[in-house]
Amino acid sequence: MSHKLKIAGWISVGALAGALTTVSLQTVARGSLAPLPLEELQQLAAVFGMIKTDYVEPVDEKKLITDAISGMVASLDPHSQYFDKKSFKEFREGTTGRFVGVGIEISQEDGLVKVVSPIEGSPAFRAGLKPNDLITKIDDTVVKGLTLSESVKRMRGEPNTKVMLTIFRKDENRSFPVTITREEIRTQSVRGKVIEPGYGWIRLSQFQERTVDDFVKKIDEIYKAEPNLKGMVLDLRNDPGGLLDAAVAISAAFLPENVTVVSTNGQLPESKFVYKAAPEFYQRRAGADPLRRLPAALKNVPLVVLVNEGSASASEIVAGALQDHKRASILGSQTFGKGSVQTVRPLGPDTGLKLTTARYYTPSGKSIQAKGIVPDVMVDESEEGNVFALLRTREADLDKHLGNGLGPEVKDAVREKAREEARKKAEEEARKGPSDRKMPEYGSDKDFQLVQALNQLKGRPVLISKTMVERKEEKKEN
Repeated sequence: MSHKLKIAGWISVGALAGALTTVSLQTVARGSLAPLPLEELQQLAAVFGMIKTDYVEPVDEKKLITDAISGMVASLDPHSQYFDKKSFKEFREGTTGRFVGVGIEISQEDGLVKVVSPIEGSPAFRAGLKPNDLITKIDDTVVKGLTLSESVKRMRGEPNTKVMLTIFRKDENRSFPVTITREEIRTQSVRGKVIEPGYGWIRLSQFQERTVDDFVKKIDEIYKAEPNLKGMVLDLRNDPGGLLDAAVAISAAFLPENVTVVSTNGQLPESKFVYKAAPEFYQRRAGADPLRRLPAALKNVPLVVLVNEGSASASEIVAGALQDHKRASILGSQTFGKGSVQTVRPLGPDTGLKLTTARYYTPSGKSIQAKGIVPDVMVDESEEGNVFALLRTREADLDKHLGNGLGPEVKDAVREKAREEARKKAEEEARKGPSDRKMPEYGSDKDFQLVQALNQLKGRPVLISKTMVERKEEKKEN
């Protein structure tokens, strides 16, 4: 038996902004632990003992220990995390794209939950919920005042349990209750269609276990509807990341075989790895290449990739690989900048540790950590510009974020001033009443960036941003 202990692990490249997901892999632990700092451990034991005996009221021992572990891990960086039983279950649901609930894609509008779309075949779909329906109550709880995540938790639950939603349907000007029985839902991370004759659009909202298979099916549908595609738009806007093997597979779908997609580097020997555009680097089952059914034309179809500040991690890997190999034009705004890899290791049957174990690098060797992918063509999100984009959180804005390994960073005073001006403008707009700046649905004919992507593919003029400039690499102290 090997002197190294093999444990089941996962590699995660998701962003903080979204559901962090993973890929099942075998990872290898260190053969031996470094000497333990006994004096510090004695202090930890002494503090634990004092709290147990001296604190004003009894303290649960298990909670005290798990809180200590959580604090220790959280002090490292924003993406390292200790999972207790509940959070580990939620994490794994994000990995598979499966959960128990009613089956709706949602957003928030005027403090209420807005139905973007019911998932086809779901309980909500069968109950007749429609896009733009507003949920005002979940059982007896008024939605106004709840965060979106709190509303989601109330709608999820155990299979075959019931939840009553009170719906306000604006176009009918009426409210009505709907009782829905929860069941397991499979989320769709891939959408796509022939956007106009000769041009296809495919959108990935997250990299999950089923993403590659769903991508292949959707590409097949597009080519059957339009066999002679002149161009394709790959939409990665607001894609927070997910499975590393899925990102490698999507990159490989467009790239020549065996070229480098991404490399990783960290302390462990196993973290020093190069992923290539070949089946052995992304297939989940022996001998089954999920990309084998793709049309050969996809390798050469003119390609534009749409990204924005919400494109993170796995989506940045795809954009970086396609950009470095000059396979696609990257269009939009500078991405989130999460250039680190997390390994998730079980600590028991229902708890785990997600730990940052490596930085990743694009094929040309660039680290995008705390910087992001810079588009080839900067395009605003609307004709009115990107007024509020500076307010969106990026990796570099996160407390304790990992640097790019080149030394300590210094805050960009110009960017901080611009953020403050944007914040003041947002406050002024908020005082005017309900916002009318709702962004059009991605993939619609009013999607400004998509229209510019099609112009790029057709060789027509593109309305380039007049305000966006590249965020330079972090300044370093001497």
